[in-house]
Amino acid sequence: MRRKTRTKNGRKVYARREHVVEPVFSLIQQALGFRQSLLRGLAQASAEWELVSLVYHLRRLHASERFRLVTMG
Repeated sequence: MRRKTRTKNGRKVYARREHVVEPVFSLIQQALGFRQSLLRGLAQASAEWELVSLVYHLRRLHASERFRLVTMG
């Protein structure tokens, strides 16, 4: 990793990765209160995570300006 982040391109890619993914998880924890899975087993935990991510995306869609323009005509 140290070797990859020494180049300009490597730093750019790593910086983008840092800024794109992590806020989503913190928003899910803070806004939705989802901190741990309540179900056991991989299939059930995966289904629970899909539901949480669906709620996250629906909230973002509802808050977006594009959604408001489409639904209002």
